[in-house]
Amino acid sequence: MGSRFDDRVALVTGGATRLGRHLSLALAAADYDLAVHHHTSADAALALAEEVREMGRRCVVLKGDLSRPDTPAGIIDRVQTVYSRLDLLVNSASTFHAADLTDVGATEWDSVMDVNLRAPHLLVGAAAHLLRVDEGSVVNILDLSAFQPWTEYPHHAVSKAALAHLTRVQARALAPRVRVNAVAPGAVLPPDGYPPERLEALRVRTPLQRLGTPDDVAQAVLYLAEARYVTGQILAVDGGRLLGPSGPPTPDS
Repeated sequence: MGSRFDDRVALVTGGATRLGRHLSLALAAADYDLAVHHHTSADAALALAEEVREMGRRCVVLKGDLSRPDTPAGIIDRVQTVYSRLDLLVNSASTFHAADLTDVGATEWDSVMDVNLRAPHLLVGAAAHLLRVDEGSVVNILDLSAFQPWTEYPHHAVSKAALAHLTRVQARALAPRVRVNAVAPGAVLPPDGYPPERLEALRVRTPLQRLGTPDDVAQAVLYLAEARYVTGQILAVDGGRLLGPSGPPTPDS
């Protein structure tokens, strides 16, 4: 075996597609071996694993439905069997469905909370013993709905707001050996078919006057993974959108 640095292992949930894929590749480039979780993206996960191996890192693919309460423990057991360690857990898997608030019934509410909130809680609980061994860390992936009332995605927004607070609770509970932080991306990877006029409106409202990229988020995750004196923090990677408008309301606003 190599040095402690060479043998680091990261688990990325939802790590086969979209932002999760970018995070997985960035971690492999930073010399992490990977465990990549997916639910229904088997082909994408296998292609990613091959790409990671071509980079000289190990990669195991883990399939699992995070809406099931027994899945998180099974995923962590598999990571322990394959690697015998875990240095970084990135809770990236998430559901994202639009709905009117009054149309969100119990089934729809629970399905979002199960994946976006309960799964990160159960994964951290199952992984805590591994993370403590080498003073590892957790990075939970939020978005700006954790701070803003996104009425188009009400149950999603509530789940991310709760995950923001869970991040702080986890950080306090797992200290001093395990650090827990979160990243809240802004407009870095819009859904396919997202209207160009809405993207332009987001850009105009962003103080830095541009949209972000998945690499911006990956840099934030890597920073938090290495920041040994940072825990319980939420890093917004949003070009300044959470700052709000630059002045008082105008008569036309």
